[in-house]
Amino acid sequence: MLKTRLITSLVLFLSIGAAFVYLPPLYWGLLVLAVTSIGAWEWAGMSKFNKAFSLIYSAFVLFLGLFVILYTPQSMQVVIIWGVLASALFWLLVVPFLLAFTPKINNRFIMAVLGLIAIIPFGLTLIALREINPLLLVVFAMTVWIADSSAYFAGKRFGKHKLAPSISPGKTWEGVLGAFVAITIYATLLSYLTHQSYWFVFVFWGVMVLSIMGDLFESLIKRQAGIKDSGNLLPGHGGVLDRIDGLTSSLPLVMFLLTLPIYYNLYL
Repeated sequence: MLKTRLITSLVLFLSIGAAFVYLPPLYWGLLVLAVTSIGAWEWAGMSKFNKAFSLIYSAFVLFLGLFVILYTPQSMQVVIIWGVLASALFWLLVVPFLLAFTPKINNRFIMAVLGLIAIIPFGLTLIALREINPLLLVVFAMTVWIADSSAYFAGKRFGKHKLAPSISPGKTWEGVLGAFVAITIYATLLSYLTHQSYWFVFVFWGVMVLSIMGDLFESLIKRQAGIKDSGNLLPGHGGVLDRIDGLTSSLPLVMFLLTLPIYYNLYL
């Protein structure tokens, strides 16, 4: 299992890395759209939508993205601004409530809306961050992956105290501590090499916490659906959502911080 997981991670790293470096903006946007559409399909499965509604749901995400990317690219900035704002409110206000009280969500419309807010801003952020500064996307994506990997291995080796047993029994506070240590080293090293203030370490801690929230939120939805993985597309990892759950919660919040001056000007 671990060998399969590592091989899949390596293949993903090389393929996504090559696409990130070499694809023109249009094709990068289309690749991101493909990933988000697959994520929407997996979300539909976790939400127990019937096959017809699942097709409509994922097709809606696909054609909406194609419309914006191909026919109204001038509207992309506005879509990103409002999408990121919706995501920030969702992850900072709604998700903590859901994780604290773990309500059973049976309403199909609510599940559909939750999925759109969780997935679409993630795709918008991948496009926007690459456009603003590719290094930003790399740095913060690496933050999530380092946190996830260090939590996995620390939890496997030292895990005893459950983080959220009713949501994800496999996650432990020792895993969180392992992620905290790894991210602190990573952020401190980056701050030193780039001559940034060490206060930026707090930003990386925030990204780590949000990535854990994203992981727990997906686990909550999967537990409600009675499934282990969101899909089986990625050997050793499960589905696409299993691989990007920490990114869906953290990257839009990074983008939100970068766009704060825009929101200030809108309401000035």
